Amino acid sequence: MKTFSFLENVLAPSPNPTRAINVNRNQERSPAVPHDAAATLVDVAQAAGVSLATASRAFNSPGLVRKSTVQRVLDAARELSFRPNLLGSKLRAQQSRMIGVMLPTLENAVFADCWRGIEDTALAAGYSLMLVTSAYDPARERERIEYLLRHRVDGMVLTVADAARSAVLDQLDTEGVPYVLAYNQAAARGQRHSVSVDNRASAREGVAALIAAGHRRIRVVSGAFAASDRARQRFDGYRDAMRAHGLAPAPALCLPSHTASNAEQIGALATGPDAPSAFFCTNDLLAIGVISDLKRLGLRVPRDISVLGCDGIALGALVEPPLASVVQPNAEIGERAVARLLARFDPAAAPGGARVTLLPHGLRLGGTVAAPARGKA
Repeated sequence: MKTFSFLENVLAPSPNPTRAINVNRNQERSPAVPHDAAATLVDVAQAAGVSLATASRAFNSPGLVRKSTVQRVLDAARELSFRPNLLGSKLRAQQSRMIGVMLPTLENAVFADCWRGIEDTALAAGYSLMLVTSAYDPARERERIEYLLRHRVDGMVLTVADAARSAVLDQLDTEGVPYVLAYNQAAARGQRHSVSVDNRASAREGVAALIAAGHRRIRVVSGAFAASDRARQRFDGYRDAMRAHGLAPAPALCLPSHTASNAEQIGALATGPDAPSAFFCTNDLLAIGVISDLKRLGLRVPRDISVLGCDGIALGALVEPPLASVVQPNAEIGERAVARLLARFDPAAAPGGARVTLLPHGLRLGGTVAAPARGKA
């Protein structure tokens, strides 16, 4: 791992601003490459004043190149916004028996449960793990995935913000890097592998349960849709259920934080002229926060307003009253994602199977969900 100590800094700010300026002053990008085109290794070699072979060694075998030369190549790469091939030839030729894992956060217990399933399955198969988090940020996703690949992981289990619009997944596909998506639901006819529940169908069933309890004015509380395709799919499920019962869906209330108080926004909605009788929250952490905010506002759950979460984390059963939720098997999602990845490592030794695995979901009702108060449906 130590031989990659220089390479790890390729995308980081230069520790020596003067040196970075010298590259800019003394070397110019090849005029044959338009400024809006991606730089190549040839451009980097020319800018650094080294041969193509030396530039290649600076990335793939930096221990064989003078430190000053490696730094010059890295400075040139940074100046030209050059990204080395995610899998160099040396990475392709070796196996580390290490799996890279990228989850959005560990602050949400749903991903901690998933990590437990990943860890148990990987270690039992003799694989080590490297974990990074993306903070729901697509730019950080790319940086973290490149970090994992520079540490020679054999493959990855990933949860991304938007699998259908992910440039880094497109690049991994092009380069043949094995990975499996956890929680993201890949297209049924696509080439990507994923393990999840059916987010849209599970949300539709949860909202239908609220409607069956007598609720007609139901609002969705969500995180940012741009940060989670799961949240968008669950909102689509809400709209499906409302329309199926002849009810008009309302816009989602997208909150900036899952963990901070959002009492002002919740209060404006819960006490307004069109106040809902129930909230459907696109994850349990949001639901627990909403319940806390409602209590601060003097509203009783579920007597005054019902709250339904989505994820089924164990913490939800410990709050009072217990959180009603659409339940998904989080540890099993991690277990099955690793099992699918291991099968991808040796496709000749295992049956191909379906690329998209949809696990069953369930409903945990009662607790924070009850029939609406008379006249408040």
